[in-house]
Amino acid sequence: MPSLRRALSRATAGAPMQSDNTVPAVRSDRVVSVDVLRGFNFIWILGGDGLMLTLAAMLRHFGSPWLEIGHALNDQFHHTVWDGFTFYDFIFPLFIFITGVSIVLSVPQLVERSGSGAAQLRILRRALTLYVLGLVYYGGLTHGLADVRFLGVLQRIAICYLAASLIFLHVGRRGIVAIVVALLAGYWALMTFIPVPGIGAGHYGPDQNLANWIDLNYLPGRLWDKTRDPEGPLSTLPAIATCLLGVLAGGVLTEKRLATQRRSILLIGTGIALLIAGYLWALQFPIIKAIWTSSFVLVAGGYSFIALGLLFQIIDVWNLRTGITPFVWIGTNAITLYLLNALMGFNAVAQRLVGGYAMIGLDNVTVPAAHAFLIRLAEVSIAILIARFLFQRRIFLRV
Repeated sequence: MPSLRRALSRATAGAPMQSDNTVPAVRSDRVVSVDVLRGFNFIWILGGDGLMLTLAAMLRHFGSPWLEIGHALNDQFHHTVWDGFTFYDFIFPLFIFITGVSIVLSVPQLVERSGSGAAQLRILRRALTLYVLGLVYYGGLTHGLADVRFLGVLQRIAICYLAASLIFLHVGRRGIVAIVVALLAGYWALMTFIPVPGIGAGHYGPDQNLANWIDLNYLPGRLWDKTRDPEGPLSTLPAIATCLLGVLAGGVLTEKRLATQRRSILLIGTGIALLIAGYLWALQFPIIKAIWTSSFVLVAGGYSFIALGLLFQIIDVWNLRTGITPFVWIGTNAITLYLLNALMGFNAVAQRLVGGYAMIGLDNVTVPAAHAFLIRLAEVSIAILIARFLFQRRIFLRV
């Protein structure tokens, strides 16, 4: 994609991306694996994480090896205390990566329909709308400006989407690679060599690093962790690199000069290379999600490339699609479901449906945590049923 013209010429695999990553329901040219990966990503946000945690709690009441499996499962569905990498740490960067992939599948078509200037205004409007939704999600102005969370999950997605879209429109593939390298190397240099007042340089611990210091001293409003914010301004720079990795992956998916089998191999091979680079870099610059370190970007990006490559091979190349439908339902209305969950609380609805003293007795006749598991199962089922309702009626809420 050395130019917008070239991007337009080969971005035919996909549909226009909405800010909630939704498009009309059925298109023959749609890359289904991207929707499935997005749905897989969001199922954990919509209650799947709690389902796994309650399953882990149940398993821990049995003997070996179920006890050890339960502990391992529990660990994977919690964020690391600070440095390290778990499956739960992977969920957010995976979504930002998928956002980058979706940019390649949709933005060129937006330009083709509306022209470059109108398309860029549309991109800006979507980003601003998503940013405002993020402000509202965290309470908006309910308790005054001092309590507004100016940077959060949706706000970070909005910033990454805006930056990556504009870069994609104006910079070629090699330029994007150079920007990714510059962002990661530049962030590492800032975090390593600029001294934090009263602490010094080269510290990456909580409240000891440059990103956290900037959060505390320059980020207005409410900070998520009181003295620091995992979506702070400085750590947003490497998050943009995560989105650009998705753009590069999207470029592979839409490269018509490559056979579909080779696209899968290239995606998986790139992922392996990123994992090796990330874990090697982590020897000096630890993998820390809370400050989105450069090694974290490479490791999360590596797993994202591999996941996309495997799903593309299975779903779009081999056409094996058994069991993917619920993930497609969720994947085509991801942000909508995220906001609906915030408004109505799928877990609260589930507790009304399967709660009560009679169901609590389930723990006594089976194993402790069985009732909690049933509630979480109902929560996920509610999310899937709502996604199915929206999908079958072709309701795709646009921002």
